Amino acid sequence: MSSEFIKIKFPDGTLRDFPRGVTGLDIAKSISHGLAKEAIAIKVNGALRDVSCPLEADAPIEILTFDSTEGKQVFWHSTSHIMAQAVQELFPGVKLAIGPAIEEGFYYDFEVEKPFSPEDLLKIEKRMAEIVEKKEEFRREEMERRKALEEYQKKGEQYKIEMLERDILDEKVSVYKHASFEDLCRGPHIPNTGFVKAFKLTASSGAYWRGDERNKMLQRIYGVSYPKKAMLDDYLYRLEEAKKRDHRELGKQLGLFHITNEVGAGLVLWMPKGARIRNEIENFWREEHLKNGYDIVFSPHIANLELWNRSGHTDFYSESMYQPMKIDEVQYQIKPMNCPFHVMMYKSRRWSYRDLPLRWAELGTVYRYEMPGVLHGLMRVRGFTQDDAHHFVAPEYMEDELVWLLKFCLHILKPFHLKELDIYLSTKPEKAIGDPADWEKAENGLRRALDLLNLKYAVDAGGGAFYGPKIDIKIKDALGRSFQCSTIQFDFNLPIRFDLNFADKDGQLKKPFMIHRALLGSIERFFGVLIEHYGGNFPLWLASTQVKILPVTDELNDYGGQILARLLDNDIRAEIDTRSEKIGHKIRESELQKIPYMIIIGAKEKDSGAISVRVHGKGDKGSFGLDEFIGLMKEEIKEKLVESKLAQGRML
Repeated sequence: MSSEFIKIKFPDGTLRDFPRGVTGLDIAKSISHGLAKEAIAIKVNGALRDVSCPLEADAPIEILTFDSTEGKQVFWHSTSHIMAQAVQELFPGVKLAIGPAIEEGFYYDFEVEKPFSPEDLLKIEKRMAEIVEKKEEFRREEMERRKALEEYQKKGEQYKIEMLERDILDEKVSVYKHASFEDLCRGPHIPNTGFVKAFKLTASSGAYWRGDERNKMLQRIYGVSYPKKAMLDDYLYRLEEAKKRDHRELGKQLGLFHITNEVGAGLVLWMPKGARIRNEIENFWREEHLKNGYDIVFSPHIANLELWNRSGHTDFYSESMYQPMKIDEVQYQIKPMNCPFHVMMYKSRRWSYRDLPLRWAELGTVYRYEMPGVLHGLMRVRGFTQDDAHHFVAPEYMEDELVWLLKFCLHILKPFHLKELDIYLSTKPEKAIGDPADWEKAENGLRRALDLLNLKYAVDAGGGAFYGPKIDIKIKDALGRSFQCSTIQFDFNLPIRFDLNFADKDGQLKKPFMIHRALLGSIERFFGVLIEHYGGNFPLWLASTQVKILPVTDELNDYGGQILARLLDNDIRAEIDTRSEKIGHKIRESELQKIPYMIIIGAKEKDSGAISVRVHGKGDKGSFGLDEFIGLMKEEIKEKLVESKLAQGRML
């Protein structure tokens, strides 16, 4: 083949010849005109590039559209540049900080004289529409870092200067320009501003530079954008739904939890109703762990600082740890993790290969310092309980253990009806500790476990921790939002630091593979996700109050009390409303509290010995015998159904 041509490999393995210097856009056009119109960027040898980037050598290539995660990130980051141009033109003297893509949308941080108002956001949107209409081309330019530093010093862009002095240390840097706007950026970007067909600025707030309250408070504008208006309409609908499902508001309405600065930011008070639900989650967790070969352990909340020095936490994790305290002239550290305690349990005696695998689980409360600006209800707190576990495994049985562990993980998630999962395999980063052969075994084991269970996953190349590869499982709620949940993480660090061993068949000492594992993650965060996923309408097995008994008149309270006693005797969480209120008022309040079932007690029900059942959100479902109702309730609770078995009703 002539040196004038190069070989391009597509994701399906197909090879095609193209002239040297061909661009990603040229390749997209050779496939279809439609793809060329939607091509946002390209991925060459795993690196993101502009579609206009010329290719000079054989390479695997992927053409990215908005349908891909990386395509969305490029699209949203590009829109942040468009917004920054609009702000710069409307607010002379503004200083630019950073404008990354986030999980859905983007933001940009600015230093301005006063916070942005809602009216300001409307003006910015109007100017953005004018910029989009002009279809301004995004252009990449490279320059010497020294020259870039000089230019930003002339402009007085102090945040760009700091980035060039502290973060971007390559000899050459790249800037992206469109129209009159220029920003320090590695790219890539969409071909031109006209790709942004629909956008919305959603909020503005204060944000400390670099997330550090010791730095200057900047003003952050959030936004979202799409290549089609229908996508924006769908997003705005989901945004409204998300407001209705906000766990902080529902937490107040339903009396589930309370957070107050009088106790401490990021520290959760579990109210009785929330505590009941948490108790059900934890009881299920404990029962399933004990049935499936785990031992439950407990560890203290503080430990000698030397333990954290030995584990490496004070070296690698100190920014998230609270200050040590002195007790009896010894420094103690409040725990940010449970791992060192489980390691010390392992070291408490000698182990044989016959004892392995060991599976030790703990609902352990830990404390980590989070910046004030990132605290968010139950989703980001400073004190939380991890459903933590550690497996100590003989290397030759590691793959079997991983398959078992993945199955168990899916088993634990199933009753919560979070059906959509995104799974990621994170491999060895550039800086890593441990034997390369162990890394290879661990990565292959994780990959084969996923393949054996036919689980779809993406590979996050180099995304593993320095001490081991991992599998991350993200769950999607009813609105399609993704949340980090389960993690299966190898650790080659602690077995080395603490000299962990077991005796093999020949009596030789060998190091076990240590696997960290969290299935629900933080109980607090998982509970927050469940509140929003269900919109506060918890399935019967989780509901804090499963049945509310509503007597029509005061004379029926005694009969209602007899029904209450029967329900409580059958382990059904029930309450009775004996207030002298109209039945309509009682029903409305029970509906607002999202109680799954209401039993209406009138004279007719007392005379017949039956009950009238009402299902939350679905209305009256007819008359039932109390024994039949209890039987259906217990079946629904046992099966952990998400839909009411009585929703259709059955008249007697």
